[in-house]
Amino acid sequence: MKVEDFLDNIEDQDHLSANEQTPLRPDAFELSDADKIESIKKSMYDILHTLGMDMTDDSLKGTPNRVAKMFVNEIFGGLKPEAKPSASTFENKYKYNEMLVEKNIVVYSTCEHHLLPIVGRAHVAYISNGNVVGLSKINRIVDYYAKRPQVQERLNIQIVRELQKVMNTEDVACVIDAKHLCVNSRGIRDIDSSTVTGEFGGKFKDPQVKSEFLDYIKLETKF
Repeated sequence: MKVEDFLDNIEDQDHLSANEQTPLRPDAFELSDADKIESIKKSMYDILHTLGMDMTDDSLKGTPNRVAKMFVNEIFGGLKPEAKPSASTFENKYKYNEMLVEKNIVVYSTCEHHLLPIVGRAHVAYISNGNVVGLSKINRIVDYYAKRPQVQERLNIQIVRELQKVMNTEDVACVIDAKHLCVNSRGIRDIDSSTVTGEFGGKFKDPQVKSEFLDYIKLETKF
């Protein structure tokens, strides 16, 4: 099959992925960050040049390098295994046995279908089985998995699976409400719509517990 035919085929398919893991090649980490930046810089130059941009203009000549560094070090930094946050747990000495909810965690991610931003909020909860984790670690886990080409459903799952592993419990849930600029700024251009996804593990599959969690994230926080 020709490359063009393959790409046309992909474009016609639903934008779904059954894989819980980010689809990385086996050789994904063979190149150094510096080599990746250099390669992306050349590709970005070619893209902008092909579009007809004058790459000698003062405003544009540094753009390929800026974009390459941004891709590798910032918005796709969650692809680096070494960037994964360590999440130490502590004994739940105060015997808090109710759910803990960390809500309104800012999500900045990138849709892997059009490479446009996903911007929203994540609400994460767990019920301790004897351990607790530092609150900032929940935010860092969300940020790590968001910083890669993503599908919102997969992001939900990856956050929950990571916390289940860290906390050694199935009782973890995550709801994400986000705007996708591939919907808001192109295509249908519906600027008001957002996408809500949820992943519920363990006790959170119980309708009463799930309802309690959803009620918590509706609470307004004012200072």
